[in-house]
Amino acid sequence: MGMQITMSPYYGTPDFSPLASPAASPPVDLVSVADLLRNAFVYPPFSILQGVRLVTFGFCPRDDMHHAPEFRFKFRNAGEVPEEPSSHQDWVGGYHRLLCDAVRRSCAGMHAPWLLQSGGKDSTTLAIAIAEARPDTTCITYLGGREENEVDSAARVARTLGLRHESLVCDPGRAYDRYLAVVDRMPLLTADFALLSCIDLGTEVAARNGDGIIDGLGADSYFGTPMSRRQHLLARLARDINLSPRVAELPLVDRSFRLCYLLSTLQMNPIERVFPGSRFSDEEVDEIFGRDIARQSRQRLDLFLDEIGSATSPAEWRDMSTSIAGSAGAFAKGLYTASALSLQAAYPFCDLTLREWIHREVPRYEKVDPKTQMNKLLIRQHIATRFGDLPYVQSKGSFRFDLRGLAQQRFETVHDLAGRSRDILPGASLWLERNRRRLDNKYHASKFYLLAIVLPWLESRRRAALLADTHAAQH
Repeated sequence: MGMQITMSPYYGTPDFSPLASPAASPPVDLVSVADLLRNAFVYPPFSILQGVRLVTFGFCPRDDMHHAPEFRFKFRNAGEVPEEPSSHQDWVGGYHRLLCDAVRRSCAGMHAPWLLQSGGKDSTTLAIAIAEARPDTTCITYLGGREENEVDSAARVARTLGLRHESLVCDPGRAYDRYLAVVDRMPLLTADFALLSCIDLGTEVAARNGDGIIDGLGADSYFGTPMSRRQHLLARLARDINLSPRVAELPLVDRSFRLCYLLSTLQMNPIERVFPGSRFSDEEVDEIFGRDIARQSRQRLDLFLDEIGSATSPAEWRDMSTSIAGSAGAFAKGLYTASALSLQAAYPFCDLTLREWIHREVPRYEKVDPKTQMNKLLIRQHIATRFGDLPYVQSKGSFRFDLRGLAQQRFETVHDLAGRSRDILPGASLWLERNRRRLDNKYHASKFYLLAIVLPWLESRRRAALLADTHAAQH
């Protein structure tokens, strides 16, 4: 019998209790494993388990996700977002009030909340509201990789607002060990590229007696995210060309992240290129499985094509596309981590009153500058009431994790897990052995990361099934 779980902070707090016993849970959906290797998340409404369907944002909780799922993007621009306001308001004051209310509601059950504070726009505007609504919150910033250091900006924000601030420097080996320690308690699986960061942070919060995490996800879909020149170019370069899996392993090519990324882009369709990170090509996935399976994963995208095809602008097209990965990857990483660590998770930007007010009442020019295409103007104005320019408000990179460090520190562990999963992924060991010397290239290290996430979860399900069989034989 199938199971359906409403899993989106836009719809409330998910209930994973039906999956509390791994021994009693359904078997693994192998096409979903292919999803993880190809895109780093499982295409909704599917999940990593057979027969378990997820209602993510864009689907209706009242619909049957097994037989009649229908994707409809909830924040359409055409006819919904006002060009001019029906009445002039203090937009910044109204936004601040509603954001404070959203913080209070979403954190009502927390006694010791911790804000995942990146130092960017969303976490900074959230910190301003938290300082008023939940001043008992502790801020924590993750120094995840070599590309950027967000700690100084975040610490300055917290200090100015009178909030306590902590930081955690990424140790990829420690983060992975913490994942292995809770993997058997993960209700479902995503391979989002910030999953290990989230588990590292969540474990730290729990160890310091925190009982909840506040996450700044959720605003992009209704504020809108204009496409940059780079994103337009990548969409044009994504041509669905079939290339040999060995093309990124050629001499000289294999040392260049940019060349490898370009070659992988040529092999993707434009929508899947929008999804973040470097991933396995279809041909590589088929090799790892030892059979044709990537095609079935790609077919799951068909469910979204009509709605995405009806986009009225390139920006709306991209917002629709990113919402798929956002719901099943970015949000899922926090929800699954919180469940595994017995923490609460709050997403104030998903609050119904706040999001509907911004989407339906705030005029478009308060969200995206019509001339410069700078986004989240209302958020920037809110920040300006307390701060001048901050380093990561004008330009912010993505959430980082030391992928190359993970490959360097935990290769043998992952290789051993690949050996135990030969019945499911017979080609995983061969890929690891062939590419071991290439893992100092972030492109190949990203693929290593995907295997490092998937293999322990498969092993944990194997152990649970063996335990269940043993228990049944004894009784």
